[in-house]
Parts: sequence; structure tokens; C-alpha cells
Amino acid sequence: MSVLKKIIPITIFLSVLTLLSFSQPIEKHLIGNQISAQLKGVPLDHYWSKCVSAGRANEGLRASWLEQLDMVHKSCGFEYVRFHGLFHDDMFAYTVDKDGKPVYNWQYIDDLFDRLLNLGVKPFVEFSFFPKAMSPDATVFWWGAHGTPPSDFDAWKGLVDAFMKHCIERYGKEELYKWYFEVWNEPNLSGFWRGTMEQYFELYKVTATTVKNNDPLFKVGGPATSSYHPAEGVYEKLHREIKNISAADFENIQCKGPWIEEFLSYCEKENLPVDFVSSHPYPTTYPFGDGGGQFEMSRPVNSLKMDLNWLNKVINASKFKNAEIHCTEWSSSPSNRDHTHDYLQAATYILRANIENIGMANSLSYWIFTDIEEEAFASPSIFHGGWGLVNFQGIAKPAFHAYRFLNELGNESLITENGFILTKHSQSKLLTGIIYNYPKEVIEAAPISIGSRDKAEKTLQTGSPQNINLKLTELKAGSKFEIEIVDKENAFALKSWQKMGSPEPPTRQQTMELRELGLKTKKIYIEANSNGELNWNYSLDPWAIVLVKQLN
Repeated sequence: MSVLKKIIPITIFLSVLTLLSFSQPIEKHLIGNQISAQLKGVPLDHYWSKCVSAGRANEGLRASWLEQLDMVHKSCGFEYVRFHGLFHDDMFAYTVDKDGKPVYNWQYIDDLFDRLLNLGVKPFVEFSFFPKAMSPDATVFWWGAHGTPPSDFDAWKGLVDAFMKHCIERYGKEELYKWYFEVWNEPNLSGFWRGTMEQYFELYKVTATTVKNNDPLFKVGGPATSSYHPAEGVYEKLHREIKNISAADFENIQCKGPWIEEFLSYCEKENLPVDFVSSHPYPTTYPFGDGGGQFEMSRPVNSLKMDLNWLNKVINASKFKNAEIHCTEWSSSPSNRDHTHDYLQAATYILRANIENIGMANSLSYWIFTDIEEEAFASPSIFHGGWGLVNFQGIAKPAFHAYRFLNELGNESLITENGFILTKHSQSKLLTGIIYNYPKEVIEAAPISIGSRDKAEKTLQTGSPQNINLKLTELKAGSKFEIEIVDKENAFALKSWQKMGSPEPPTRQQTMELRELGLKTKKIYIEANSNGELNWNYSLDPWAIVLVKQLN
């Protein structure tokens, strides 16, 4: 269902004094009123841990990929995983014999799905790409994904139908009712789809109908289009009027998801099912530079909220008001050479974006959980700005801890304010909260740093500390709390690696040490006094993130 809901005004418990100077940082003060542990909460959906993304299906057959999925599933709670290339040739699902008749081979897919389910993770099935026997022209990636639509979709329909029947036989309908079936990936981008929008709609019609013919309760959706863009002419207007375009110039510009309105209109006209609408709201944009060509830049930090507001309104205005919203890819940028992904600020942005958009979507699938991916060849550096929450060697980045912290939250929200959320676990009645310092000076969504680490380093040094004054009352006397902190000195694997001399690659011993350091947060233990009151004062560095967890 469309999940836009009214925002109920909440008394502000945290206030911030205005920063007066960049050169001589002045502490901002987060001054907390007394917060009762007995506050009544409202249900909190952990939409952030519904799904996580990965590169392509074949990579999921590797031991290290599976080990890292197990790691993020256990620590971050991810329920589903989505990836490209289920029907690509390296999964060997489809070939033809000498007479041109289809030959189906499910062994590789079975092995992958079996291992996912054994880990407790379900597939969020993305139907892509075409096997070479259907579409001989490779369109994207060194491994040659096939995205040119064939002259007709008869063979594709047969493949989807055979796949669905095989999954029903192997896993049972009750299991498949819990899965999602998404038609293609980013068909609005020519690298993934060398056809027209109308041809994609025909692909959706054939695929969705085939899925539903196997059981009308199976969930199918699309269009999985990528990046939100302003109306036509906005880029040209900005280029004419503003010499140095920045994120500030996009603060009041509404961007729209490609093909979504047309997709919903088409499905209504053709009476097609849409159980969920999928979209990829990356917080980047592509204006024109001084040379006339387009370049990539970060949009404002609140761009995700604007995108999801627009998406909810569009769905509410359509026939498909009950469709779920699944953002099947999202990150601070769509570049796997953006060094910001390795930095602390990526974690802070993840927390801010997810917490600020509670109730706006059914899932926000982080792209991706591991640096074991090969869209742009494998990098020779262990920290190259890859998307992963963990790097190739299984070393956790700060972003990993952001999702781990989110997963620790309770299922009832007590307070959600700027830089702070406090929750309760309904069964144990224990409290868990998150505090983060996203500097007001940075209006972008974790500014991208492509080509070098210079922009990432500059961003890391931006902002001022915040004085935290957390006051909880009506606790049980002696209640113990654990406080975990990720900052510039703790659980920041890139910095630990640099202190080693940036070994490429690290030795086996260094790799083991970096794995430990990547998980080594700063921990503080405090407890409530005899009156059931807890007071914690701390100066929190810019970009630092904190988990406050009641233990008893």
C-alpha cells in the first residue's frame, strides 16, 4: 500500500544552537528535556532491513559472498536480497538445442536459492537479463549482460513460466507467496535496456501475466527505474543562470521518477497487476557543467523525502492505491568508485535518510551489501569507494554499523527528532536509541567523492561537535545501558588501514586485524541512579553515530 502518512507534531526534545564560525568550531548543544521511559510508543516498521541488494546472481555462488551475506543478515537483519542477472548466461538457465527448442537448467539457480534460504534470507527476484540465445547483443558490463529486446517475447514467456513452475515444485506455493517478482532493472537507462518504454511495458505485460497465471497471489511489480530528475528544461535553465551549480540550487526543485506515471497508466489501461511499485531514488543529479556536458553531483540531503513524497502522491492518485512501495536500490550515490562509501559520512547519511523517511516506503534496499561485485571490473585497491557495507575482504565499513544500529531499534517509536530516535521493544520494554551528528553546514546527501578521496576528506572535517545531554526518567533503578560510538577513531576501517601504511593488498595477519578494527566500536557503560534516572553527557564529533541500548 502507499505508505504516506500524516506527521504528528512531537514536542522538540533536542535543540541546536546556530553555528557561528567554520574556522573556529563552536560546539552546538543538544539539550534534552527529561524523557520518560514510560512513554507510549507507536508501531515502528523496520523497512530499512526488509531488503538489501547485491551485484549479480553468479557472484552469489562464491563462498566469501555467502559468508558476508550471513554476516549482514545476522547483524543488520536483512530479510531479502536482490541481484541482477538471474537469467544471464553464467547461470546457464536457458539454452536451445540443435532444433531451436529451449533447454532449461535450474541447477545454478537452485544452488543459489537453496543457500539463501538456508541462511534465512529470501530472494527478491529480479527478472533479468535475456539469455544470449534470445538476445545475442551484449549491452552492459564486461560480462556482457543482454538487454536488447528480442523480436517477440514468446521464448521469454516460456522461460518465466518454466521458472515459476520449477520454483513451485521445489519450494512450494506457501514459500513463494512471501517472495517478490520484479520485472527488469532500470529500463530507462540504455545500458540495461536497448529498447523503448513501450517495449518495456510489453515485457512487463508478458512477465506479470505469466507470474499471475501460475498463482494470482504471487506478488509482481516494476518498473524499477533509476534516479529522479527535474522537469525538462530545468538543467538548461540552471546552466544558463548559475555558473557554479550546487546542491542548494536543487533544494526547492521537485524531481520525478522516470516512467512511473506512464507505467501506472499503462497497467490500468491494460488491466495488469501491480502489487508493488519499485524505484531507485538515488540522491544525485546530472546538470550541465561549464563545458556543456553533464556531470554527477549530490542533491540536497532531504531529496529522498521529496522523492518519496512525490511517489506516494502518484500512487495514491492511481488505480493502484494498495500497491507496496519498494525502493529496490538506494545509496548515497550510484557510483562504485565514490570514496564517500568508505567514509564515516556514508553511515551518518544512511541513518538520517532512513529515520527521516519512516512510514514512506515498505523497503529501502541499500545498494549493495558487499564489494564483491564486478560491474566495473575488480578494483586493485581494497578501499576504492565500492558500494559495499563490507569490502572484498569482509572488513566492515562505517555504513555497516549504521544498518546494525537500525536493526537494534525496538518495534515501537517513542521520539523521533533531528539527529535522534528513541524506541522501545514491546516485549522486553527495554529502550534503544540512535544519535547522530549530521553537520548543518553540509546540505548535500553525503557529497560524492569520485576520482580521489579529497572531497571525502574535506567533508569529513566539516562541522562542529555537539554536546549531548541525554536524560531518561522512570527507569528501573540500576538499569544498565551500553553506548556504542562510531567516529573518526573507532570502527573506521579505512583510517585503520591508512595507519598501517595502506597496504595493497594487506597480509593475512593485517586483514584479520582490519576485520577486528572495523568492528571495534567505542563502548561506554552507564546505569540509572537509585531514582531511576539516567544522565549522559558527551561531546559528539561531526559525522559520529551512537547506539544507546538498555541491557536490563
